[in-house]
Amino acid sequence: MKTLIATALILASSTSFAHDSSFSSNSCNVGLNGGIKISADKITFSKNKSPLYSIVNNDTLVVNGEEVDLTVSQQSLLTEYSTSIRDVVPEVKSIALDAIDLAIDGVNLAFNELLGEGNNVSVDLTTQLTTIRTEVDNEFDGSKDFYIDEDGFAGDDFFGEEFEERIESAVETTIQNSIGSLMIAVGQEMLFSGGNMDAFETRMETFGQQIEQEMEARGEGLEMRGEALCQSVIAIDEMEEQLKDEVDELANFNFISASEKNRHNAI
Repeated sequence: MKTLIATALILASSTSFAHDSSFSSNSCNVGLNGGIKISADKITFSKNKSPLYSIVNNDTLVVNGEEVDLTVSQQSLLTEYSTSIRDVVPEVKSIALDAIDLAIDGVNLAFNELLGEGNNVSVDLTTQLTTIRTEVDNEFDGSKDFYIDEDGFAGDDFFGEEFEERIESAVETTIQNSIGSLMIAVGQEMLFSGGNMDAFETRMETFGQQIEQEMEARGEGLEMRGEALCQSVIAIDEMEEQLKDEVDELANFNFISASEKNRHNAI
């Protein structure tokens, strides 16, 4: 069961910015070399928490407090760069929430089969995972500023080890508190199998395979969305490089780096 939770969590965290403001999946490496704050009318880029330049209303470049004159072509590129960055945030949120939903569904499939609908284990785990889901939802609330820097989201390690530990702890604590119910359920299943341990193991293996197939099918969909997100960030990185080439004031700034791994060499 922990493996199922971890798989869903990995899908959430590997398609989102992690502790060192970077993420890495089987096909993607993305790094953030500074801080980015997105508000309703401005995107501000910073280094070591000190602002360096900003894009106002998606079309105005301000460097060191001075507005930079841009050609029509440069302004068009700046607007595309700014709007593309904004578009990434809701997709990160959507993938993360769907990954947690996958974990919740897996919990209920497994324990409902063993303990029956509405069992305490499923209810407790679902409640705890739903609380974490709500926190993720609030963290990416489109009505408030979004900020990520060298320390993570809003200065917190939001998708790092502590986040993983919270989910693992929720699973472990709930199972420990319900070990009596689980042992009784296993005993009842063995009685229904006439005490035939092989028959019981076969039944549970078959059920496990069914869960695995369903979860993998849905997980593949999340991975595909994560890869599409990676491609979006790679495109943003390419736009940043183009802006550096075309706008002298941005020549020394490099906030986003993204590349696609060789699938055959991916771990």
